[in-house]
Amino acid sequence: MTRVYLSLGSNLEPEKHLRAAIDELRAKFGDVIVSPTYRFPAVGFEGPDFLNLAAAIDTDLDAASLNDWLHDLENRHGRRRDVPRFSSRTLDIDIVLYGDAVMNELQIPRIELKYAFVLQPMADIAADAVHPVSQKTIGELWRTSNEARGERVDL
Repeated sequence: MTRVYLSLGSNLEPEKHLRAAIDELRAKFGDVIVSPTYRFPAVGFEGPDFLNLAAAIDTDLDAASLNDWLHDLENRHGRRRDVPRFSSRTLDIDIVLYGDAVMNELQIPRIELKYAFVLQPMADIAADAVHPVSQKTIGELWRTSNEARGERVDL
């Protein structure tokens, strides 16, 4: 089994879609560790604020199969892929860390790990996890980040 950290976000009916995604993750993977939820402004475009959180799962799926399953989950919740990359979305789920793997073709570790909308919730559940490229812990990356903190919200 591999410990995998996911970043989840939504800015279209976010409470509904994030709750449903967590339910589906639990149905598929069992115990899921979920961070607090934070509100962040949209990055790269004008749009409603996002709600973001992180989740940890253990899986025996390889990274490509997990990525496909997550895309199917996004699609089931109305994720549109015929719109610009930087646009509002019902559900966005990315593999942030897959064990200690570095997989350029899947963008693992995720480059967005430098942004507060990924880093802040990750630090809540994975402060001791080590970034496989920088070799710094997520907690270290968060403590030294200049990113604006998100507002914690109830999901």
